[in-house]
Amino acid sequence: MDYKQILKDIDNKIFYPIYILSGEEPYYIDMISDYIAEHTLSEEEKTFNQTIVYGKDSDVQTIAQTAKRFPMMANHQLVIVKEAQDLKKIEDLHFYAENPLKSTVLVICYKYKSFPKTSKFYKLAKSHGCIFDSPLIPEYKIHSWIREYVTSKSYKISDETALLLAEYLGTKLHKITNEISKLCTLLPVGSTITNADVQKHIGISNEYNVFELEKAFGQKDVLKVYRILQSFASNPKANPSIVTITKLYGYFKKLLLLYFAGNSSDAELSQITGIPPIPFVIRQYKNAQRKYSAQKLVQIISLIREYDLKLKGVQSNAVDEGELMRELAFKILH
Repeated sequence: MDYKQILKDIDNKIFYPIYILSGEEPYYIDMISDYIAEHTLSEEEKTFNQTIVYGKDSDVQTIAQTAKRFPMMANHQLVIVKEAQDLKKIEDLHFYAENPLKSTVLVICYKYKSFPKTSKFYKLAKSHGCIFDSPLIPEYKIHSWIREYVTSKSYKISDETALLLAEYLGTKLHKITNEISKLCTLLPVGSTITNADVQKHIGISNEYNVFELEKAFGQKDVLKVYRILQSFASNPKANPSIVTITKLYGYFKKLLLLYFAGNSSDAELSQITGIPPIPFVIRQYKNAQRKYSAQKLVQIISLIREYDLKLKGVQSNAVDEGELMRELAFKILH
């Protein structure tokens, strides 16, 4: 079921006896379970009718017995099992799911992987309750997700600024929403979140960030590449080399995949390469691709893997990280 429909049902006081919320992306699992906790019971009713347990600290029998209790002076009893992926023999909950109490709302929060769809408990929960799968958002869709989230908060943001946030914050939605919430508390409702806002309040340098480093490599701007790497080396805590080299691997991999994309549409090209489906971004990547042959890109990816190991202390003669990154940059650019 779509998460928006789940929230709408909750708003309309439509509750299911069993919810299984599972998947690699924990953000929606937490959001839905928190929403259920906020809207199922009043504050007075929660005292006797709300139970929250953690998988590693509980067991199937205790959870089933709790779920079989009738509510006290309320229409529902709420039982939330957090970190349910740590609950041993969770599939044994099928004994409860065969005849669940309609007055109980049992919420299973199963994070970082999908709940086994072949288990008897899953099949029974699907027939009696609500199943929600929360997959990871692909990297090339993160900027679109950021734009939608910002819009939902009654703010505006450009593709360029959304890309800057995506590049800096990665794909973890909890981290992204926390930083956007920070921006929203500092800016007037309805205003546009700009690059300057992001740079000022989140701490991303205007000139010296991974996004600009990728563009410098794409333009073969040697001076800018070394200037950014020097800035990174002067503040390694804020710019870990392992993070930088991982980003560069992804960047050059996208350039190589462009050679296999042919005359694909922007949408198809995004699926093949992971490049966000934004015209000006695709143009930037295509311009960068022209500066590197496919053979050179294969060599670059091999070099990045080699230097990744060196940064991790493998096959390295204790050269400092900044020197290793400058050495890698020289080999990429020449």
